[in-house]
Amino acid sequence: MPHTTPTTSKRSIATRIALVVATTIAFILLTSLLDGNDGVSASQLLSQPAYPLANAIPGVLLAWLLLALTRRTLLSFGLAYLAQAVMYGVNALKVANLGTPLLPADFRMAGQLQKGGIHVLGSYLPHSPWPYLATLGGIALIVAMWRFEPPLFARRTSGKRIVTGSLLAATLATLLVGVPGWGNLYNGRKLWLEPWSAAATTSHSGLVSSLVMFHLQDRRTKLKADPSAVSNLLASTGDAVRARMQKPVDGGTALPDIVVIQSESFFDPSIMHGYENANLTPNLTRLEAEGMSGPLHVPTFGGGTIRTEFEVLTGLSLRYFSNMQFPYLQLSDKVVPSMVRTLRSHGYETIAIHGNDPTFWNRNTAFKALGFDRFVSQSAFPANAAMDGKYMADSAMTDEILAQLKDSGPPQFLFAISLEAHGPYDVTPKDVAARDAIPVPAAVDAKDRVEVQNYLYHMQHADQQLGRLAELLAKRSRPTLLLFYGDHLPGLNGAYHATGFVNGQDMLGQAGTWLLVDPRNPGQAQRVDMASWMLPGLLLERAGIHDDAYYALTQVLAPSLATLTRAPGAAPVLEDAQQKQFDSEMASVAVLRMKGKLDKLLPANLLPASTTVAKQDDNEDQGGMAASAAMGIHR
Repeated sequence: MPHTTPTTSKRSIATRIALVVATTIAFILLTSLLDGNDGVSASQLLSQPAYPLANAIPGVLLAWLLLALTRRTLLSFGLAYLAQAVMYGVNALKVANLGTPLLPADFRMAGQLQKGGIHVLGSYLPHSPWPYLATLGGIALIVAMWRFEPPLFARRTSGKRIVTGSLLAATLATLLVGVPGWGNLYNGRKLWLEPWSAAATTSHSGLVSSLVMFHLQDRRTKLKADPSAVSNLLASTGDAVRARMQKPVDGGTALPDIVVIQSESFFDPSIMHGYENANLTPNLTRLEAEGMSGPLHVPTFGGGTIRTEFEVLTGLSLRYFSNMQFPYLQLSDKVVPSMVRTLRSHGYETIAIHGNDPTFWNRNTAFKALGFDRFVSQSAFPANAAMDGKYMADSAMTDEILAQLKDSGPPQFLFAISLEAHGPYDVTPKDVAARDAIPVPAAVDAKDRVEVQNYLYHMQHADQQLGRLAELLAKRSRPTLLLFYGDHLPGLNGAYHATGFVNGQDMLGQAGTWLLVDPRNPGQAQRVDMASWMLPGLLLERAGIHDDAYYALTQVLAPSLATLTRAPGAAPVLEDAQQKQFDSEMASVAVLRMKGKLDKLLPANLLPASTTVAKQDDNEDQGGMAASAAMGIHR
């Protein structure tokens, strides 16, 4: 046996340490290369080392932990780097389709993949084989390292390996759970944090650092309400709120049926250069002359439907809940104050309709909390329901709405969520000739041209179904209010960059559209700026329901606050002094409303006849939703 001297032993230890140090440095440099942002590039290691180092620390900790477990250096750093590469790939897909980078809340979506989400989210995966081949190559390389790389140290280390591994695991765990101590490094003073813009933060600080900073920010953000702010707001708006609560009911005392259409990715293309005079939404244009309509400011872009949906159903602005990125995935209360509950308290039967898996976006659970009596989801639609492209056609949704509406019994509230125009827009539709006949501005390149045509093809179907539904509702014996709106603009980023918008703002700053009409009794055209969280107050007011002070307040504040609702990453609106005051005070109102505590601060003349609207006993919902496990309710 070869004789091992203390000198050779020390050299062996030094060599192993040097290998780990060199691999760590290489990992940091390769992480900078993978990130690609100038703020964390390798050149910054000398001028501002905190940026690239902070961006690499989570990956380094993971690699060191794997090293303690596997005893193989290249394998451990390779696994950690592959995990990073996959995350960066997902981030690139999100940026390409939605215009914003990954946020901590996005990781909640992993649980949606097994709940019908793979059908929708899987559509955004790249169609090219190269990313998958690269991933398989990386996996093959890691398998080879596992088999052929010699261990760096012995299996038994007198407990040192266990202690080291435990310390590394504990350190990584503190980062994952957001222990505040990490804020000494990951903060806006040491790194670059723009709380209102994940895109700006990521471009300066790197993707990993931005994820950690937003995670720490969410963990320490506690929603607090200032009762004095609520009192101040009510003091300045109380008379106007009372006036709205005392409005007479139009058209008699019968409560109308209400149909709300949340139209997937719908917007009027005339806001884009090249489509100013195209008239691609003739039914919307015709109905706008018969009722209320205007720009709709929503809290999302390209995706995140449930953000707009949550605001419309609750009347709560996500602007005041900064840590709630995906509300249906983050709701913990069994009862949430909503327009649905207000309507139920007035005798309405409340029904949600959506031709998709009911568990996607956690709607089956969220709709119970919001107060829906029934959820007509994909399984309850006819087996031969029409499809177009990848998803159920809007015509099938209209058919289901008509099937659910009754000519007798209690008034009905139907909330229908369309799906046909959902992205991505690279799936061939049913009528290719009709798609190809749609004009596209010359500035749009060949790839983006097809996506624009696919989107407009489906969007025009939404417009056609809007016209069809309005005509049929006009013939009903019962009065019906029809609210139609788009949840967000589609993610046609390339086309937007090529053409630009008529108002000169970027794609994140664009408003969508909304429409409220009484098809039986056309009125005069009214053009009003609204935010999605203000629509329920307007709808209730038009239906003759005036006994909820919170919704009346949203209407009083609408002219001042509507334009403040923006998609994440959009440039903030410059606020005047009154807007800032109203905005600040409304934040406290919203938090108390969400917690069911607002009524306690309302003066007696602003309280509804029954204060059960905002916070009802959980037992009530045992009957309404019958705690149905599947909620795949049949007709």
